[in-house]
Amino acid sequence: MTYNYLIYKAIHVIFVVSYFAGLFYIVRLMIYHTETQQMEEPKKSILQDQYTYMEKKLWNVITAPALVILITMGLNMLYKNQGLLHMPWMKSKLGMISVLLIYHFWCWRTLKQIQNKVFKYTSVQLRMMNELATILLFVIVFAVIQKTDFGRDWYWSIVSFFGCGILLMLIVRLINRNNKK
Repeated sequence: MTYNYLIYKAIHVIFVVSYFAGLFYIVRLMIYHTETQQMEEPKKSILQDQYTYMEKKLWNVITAPALVILITMGLNMLYKNQGLLHMPWMKSKLGMISVLLIYHFWCWRTLKQIQNKVFKYTSVQLRMMNELATILLFVIVFAVIQKTDFGRDWYWSIVSFFGCGILLMLIVRLINRNNKK
């Protein structure tokens, strides 16, 4: 492995952390923004303006740039080590990254809708969607760390993670139902 490859890898990991921090927080802000719908004026407008400001800063200064840099470094590493493309664990990782990109664009579209005062999702639905990023992070990290073991049993690994994700979502729903009582 060349020195440059390790630098690309370090930068990639740093921006993966930054990106997921942005993803987790952006959905949390969307949850709080959505919950302002039940508030009285002027508190509602004040908070909605503040959340819109925070969402724009987070998305445009941290989340989207981190995605561009992590993808650039990831592609650079694949170019430097093309043999990775033949590894089953890398195929699983790239598949989950495809799902992550769909999730990213769902977040972006939902964020734009909320900022335009179109609230299509409840705060509970947004909380459950927030768990999807957690599940994807788990699958991607385990694919990278386990490599051959993950590649050998990739199907069951992914099914297990999504099963855990569904369990997490059910727990979130149960907790929210109990909090309303």
